[in-house]
Amino acid sequence: MEEKITVKGLYKIFGKAPHRAFPLLEKGHSKSEILQQTGCTVGIDNATFSVAPGETFVVMGLSGSGKSTIIRCLNRLIEPTAGEVWVDGENVLEASSKHLLALRRTKMSMVFQNFGLLPHRSVLKNVEYGLEVCGEDSANRTGKAMAALDLVGLVGYESSMPSELSGGMQQRVGLARALANSPEILLMDEAFSALDPLIRTQMQDELIDLQDRMRKTIVFITHDLDEALKLGDRIAIMKDGKIVQIGTPEDILTNPMDDYVRAFVQNVDKTRIITAGAIKRKAPAIVTPKDGPRVAIRHMEKHGMSFIFVIDHQRQLLGILTIEDALELEKTKQKDILLKVKQTDVYVGTEDTPISDLLPTAVSTKYPIVIQSSSGKFAGVVDRSSVLAEVQKCLERDNAPVPLNELAGTD
Repeated sequence: MEEKITVKGLYKIFGKAPHRAFPLLEKGHSKSEILQQTGCTVGIDNATFSVAPGETFVVMGLSGSGKSTIIRCLNRLIEPTAGEVWVDGENVLEASSKHLLALRRTKMSMVFQNFGLLPHRSVLKNVEYGLEVCGEDSANRTGKAMAALDLVGLVGYESSMPSELSGGMQQRVGLARALANSPEILLMDEAFSALDPLIRTQMQDELIDLQDRMRKTIVFITHDLDEALKLGDRIAIMKDGKIVQIGTPEDILTNPMDDYVRAFVQNVDKTRIITAGAIKRKAPAIVTPKDGPRVAIRHMEKHGMSFIFVIDHQRQLLGILTIEDALELEKTKQKDILLKVKQTDVYVGTEDTPISDLLPTAVSTKYPIVIQSSSGKFAGVVDRSSVLAEVQKCLERDNAPVPLNELAGTD
């Protein structure tokens, strides 16, 4: 798939003579050394990454790491010193002022940490503002603004003033304003950092829900690892202007590249991040109702199983058929296995279910847990031993080994 955003060899050097910093960077001098010798501050140091269409790409790091600078270089609110920024195959750094303005108005929208609402305009008028600047007529911009307010759950508040809203509601207005012109790319700079923890969690959940429906390309900046792990399809971790590691949340947690990344993730509960999709396996055998009890029995004999999963022609789970019930159907010459299919004691999870959520069920159920895809299709199974072994690995990575029998609650 062609990338939506591609960044190559991006640099931003702040100072009067930025060219003086490059020879020192090539020699491996640190950010502080370059500042001392040249008076220049390294904002971004040779950043290279890409973002796929519909991906939520999170850039995280401590204060001063360069994460906010990098997002502002994507739409040239900050002019890069060197490098390339491509959006849909077009080099943004070569765009004229007029074309750049059009890109900001139509293809990219930005959501800021401090909401940026106009206090003298109502909620509706705030959401309409970007459309108004673009020259949309009154009827069209009102319709688009109301649709955006509906997306963020603020219909009914369109006549309110920003001062009458909570922080979370004000940020929703900011998000609605960014969505009003139906941008393909959302740039979100510490968008939830100013919110109280509970409201912040709610906004994260709402963004995930919106993304499921909209599939925008999102670049999200944060200093919070938990937020990055929750929101990101992939995460880039920055230090002193450099990107030190890019990977999925699971990659970052299980294979930190260096001590800096390792320090970030050492206190994270990895069982909350590693998902069923990472440890699922194919079921040894499955049958459909058309197969009948004799086929089911043969499959169970072949694989040494005392049960088999039954799915329909669309790979939707119907239940479990045990060897005892299959033999009874065969004995009574009944061909319809649905007469004996059971749904009790059959537990279902999704590929995104954290293994920590599977653990209580895994240690108590006698059947593997069925894993379904996002469309509800039978995608595989996770058995007790797989869950316990993965939890054990997570604990060992944290230097806290626990015997498997303790995890399972058995002797």
